[in-house]
Amino acid sequence: MSTHDDRPVHQIGRAGEETAGAEAPAGCGEACGCAAEGEFGADAFECGLDPDLAGLLAEAGLDPLQIEDLAHLAIEEDLDGGVDVTSVATIPEDAVATGDFTAREAGTVAGLRVAEAILSVVCTDVFEVERHVEDGDRVTAGQKLLTVRTRTRDLLTAERSMLNLLCRLSGIATATRAWADALEGTGAAVRDTRKTTVGLRALEKYAVRCGGGVNHRMSLSDAALVKDNHVVAAGGVAEAFRAVRREFPDLPIEVEVDRIDQIPPVLAEGADVIMLDNFTPEETREAVALVAGRAVLESSGRLTLANARAYAETGVDYLAVGALTHSSPILDIGLDLREETEQGGRG
Repeated sequence: MSTHDDRPVHQIGRAGEETAGAEAPAGCGEACGCAAEGEFGADAFECGLDPDLAGLLAEAGLDPLQIEDLAHLAIEEDLDGGVDVTSVATIPEDAVATGDFTAREAGTVAGLRVAEAILSVVCTDVFEVERHVEDGDRVTAGQKLLTVRTRTRDLLTAERSMLNLLCRLSGIATATRAWADALEGTGAAVRDTRKTTVGLRALEKYAVRCGGGVNHRMSLSDAALVKDNHVVAAGGVAEAFRAVRREFPDLPIEVEVDRIDQIPPVLAEGADVIMLDNFTPEETREAVALVAGRAVLESSGRLTLANARAYAETGVDYLAVGALTHSSPILDIGLDLREETEQGGRG
């Protein structure tokens, strides 16, 4: 459970600028880093997010421009060229509300700054956020994660898109945390695969990091992974390895094997990582002894939370779990608007 207290209130948008009746989102205004040279200057990218928020995203290993594009995509998909008809019909244009994003169940949080970015592209005025926890924090049911004060229409228009990503990423972080806890003290780490949602890979892999896992390669160009179909096409494991080393001599190479007898030739070629596909714990222990530290070993297939520790205790370095990103349930998080009598304060 997080114990972050006395969180400051942050203003996001066009600080000091009157935007009532603006037709477009507040964006970044004159204070934004896109109007100046520097780390987030014009030479780097043309941002549309508050510079402090862009900085926080970059510090987390996320591309602020990519997050901004994703935020626009989410909102444009939800509005479909129109407006939020329910909010426009029921809420006065100048109404302001305070809302709390609250965990409905215990878990690990990821995606809070991403949710802020989505709100940022919707808001027609400055909005305030009070950050009660940070990504990677464990939270309990009923715990406030983020408090927002802004125009009511804007908040409700952004609500579903914010929650879609926040719940999804927090679900991945929560599932990863369960694996990381199961492996604690063994020396092994859980890591993800490329079995990610199209367009969300960077965010889903970020959520894995928030949950205590580590990332495998981000793309096909980061590193080579010689799998069974490559072996068939190349005429053998060693042949496939040599072909990759010849074409891309500086890239790390991982080779998948499904039998103990395939390991010696791969070791002789100089593989950096060997993936043990569908090995039993006993076979994995035998492989660890055979390799004797000459390559990194990764277990894949047959892995469950129930047997995770048995595999980790063989001495293997990684457990590859595609389910972290392709099958994790969401973490239930909701938005609750405060009653009007409460909206004078931010408690």
